[in-house]
Amino acid sequence: MSDTDPLAALRTRKLAIVGYGNHGRSHALNLRDSGLTNIRIGLREGSASRAKAEAEGFEVGTVAEVAGWADIVSILAADEAHAEIWRDDIAPNRPAGQALIFCHGYSIQYGLVDPSPDADIILAAAKGPGGAVRTEYQNGGGLIGYWAVHRDASGSARDIALAYLEGIGSGRVGIFETTFEEEAVSDLFGEQAVLVGGLVALAKASFCRLTAAGVSPRMAYIDCVHELKYLADLIHDRGIAGMYDAISDTAEFGARLCEHDIASALGPEFDTLLDNIRSGDFAASWNAEHASGAPRMKTWRAADLKEPVEEAGLELRSRLKGGRRDTPS
Repeated sequence: MSDTDPLAALRTRKLAIVGYGNHGRSHALNLRDSGLTNIRIGLREGSASRAKAEAEGFEVGTVAEVAGWADIVSILAADEAHAEIWRDDIAPNRPAGQALIFCHGYSIQYGLVDPSPDADIILAAAKGPGGAVRTEYQNGGGLIGYWAVHRDASGSARDIALAYLEGIGSGRVGIFETTFEEEAVSDLFGEQAVLVGGLVALAKASFCRLTAAGVSPRMAYIDCVHELKYLADLIHDRGIAGMYDAISDTAEFGARLCEHDIASALGPEFDTLLDNIRSGDFAASWNAEHASGAPRMKTWRAADLKEPVEEAGLELRSRLKGGRRDTPS
């Protein structure tokens, strides 16, 4: 990366961004606002995102069209679509030497994409939700960025990775080296053990336990689900120790009494999750689920809507949004 121009490795290259969802849109807008102008968006035929991308000033083509034009392709569509996108649209149309950028390690680590030997294979991951990539950039900051090079065919892969992360805002806060394997394993484990799977399991189980003990659904929802946001915000801003410092002594004492026991009980489950992720068993299961039309996902989503915790949450959120008050009797 040039000391005088951190985006030098991208200035003269044509960049295609595949996908215009949360990640694709955020990356494209940030890169353009950082001074890159030779960007095109690749979308499937009939994509609902086409009008939005065009309204925001981007030239849009099919994935095959932009793959035939670009020097670098950043694949920001959903992970499970990468194999098809590579096989059907990019591989048959790409010019020799075209570089590939991924924002997660999943597709390379688990073999969904096996690019040509002449391709730079680059990871440029801003660690956080896609929408936050844009929001933090607009606020003058960015998300922590991680880069890795799986294959350096051109000799410039590192420079491209660093320039890309600089362009989406990560250079404002910090850019660090990783590997495709480390990023993929950590990302999946964090989602499953804590951020989504673990969090939802604890929220649902605690809600059910309180309501079974006679606590009203509204009270149980507030104390086991609704207030998660406030604690997450404290941890985000102050860290775990800072969160403990900010809450009541009663809350801290009770939490510290049970923290070790809960962690010990979860240990075997965490071991199983990590083993499944590292071995590729989880990726194989998800790839098969996606290929079959995701029947289990559809069943789970339909069942969610019928759960008492969802009914309690819907009622509470409607009150908060509408500002409705009940008069005490």
